[in-house]
Amino acid sequence: MGKSIVIVLIVLLIMSDSCAGKKSTGTQIRFETTYGDITVKLYPETTKHHANFMKLVKEGFYNGVLFHRVIAGFMIQAGDPGSKNAKPGALLGEGDVGYTIPAEIIYPKYYHKRGALAAARQGDQTNPLKASSGCQFYIVEGKIFSDQALDSIENGNKRKLEGKLFREILKDRQNEAKKYRLERSQPKLDALRDSILDIVHKKMEKNPTYKLTAQQRADYKTIGGTPHLDGEYTVFGEVTEGLDIVEKISKTTTGRNDRPMEDIKVMKAEVVK
Repeated sequence: MGKSIVIVLIVLLIMSDSCAGKKSTGTQIRFETTYGDITVKLYPETTKHHANFMKLVKEGFYNGVLFHRVIAGFMIQAGDPGSKNAKPGALLGEGDVGYTIPAEIIYPKYYHKRGALAAARQGDQTNPLKASSGCQFYIVEGKIFSDQALDSIENGNKRKLEGKLFREILKDRQNEAKKYRLERSQPKLDALRDSILDIVHKKMEKNPTYKLTAQQRADYKTIGGTPHLDGEYTVFGEVTEGLDIVEKISKTTTGRNDRPMEDIKVMKAEVVK
């Protein structure tokens, strides 16, 4: 092989390595906590959550907040500004920044596997659009699930979706239903119900979003997570380093409202990449 060809090949290899090194892995944030460091990467598709989280980190908002809600085998939660310098035993979790972030639920691509970073929010009764807290977040610790347990979750998702679709279609056919009720015609009401169910089932067969993907099943059976939260909260990132710290925090002793008996503080949050 000629010397010039060797040089060209070396240059090409260097360029290839350089390009590979520049491949985007998402913005990364490091949380320096009293238990150790946790690094997360933010998903670029959740643009509003990405921008808001970056803004708060750069402003130093998270410096000094506590992990104020911790549940073993479930998750660890932080971001309440009222947790800074909070007195022992004080109830936490209601603090916010005065705004919410529109939901960016990209499911099933992003789900609640172990290490998932997601936005906390108010419940559906007061927050039907599932808008996220402007500042509070949680990191999934979760647990391992069997195929049988995942089948049960999947069946629950199926029933929930079936009910949702049924109510949506029935809403458009309320006049028809009202007419049959006034006529006291149970056969017609039954026929209406069956026709709506037929539409519902065809929709679900065409787009079976209630089913867990093969990747979800693999993750929930190996690394674990919290699958019952899927599709309900915005997952906007994941832990890249420090899962052992997440687990350590999750197992700490807690008191009222799942607040750790010993304060676990985010000493500093910073963009590292």
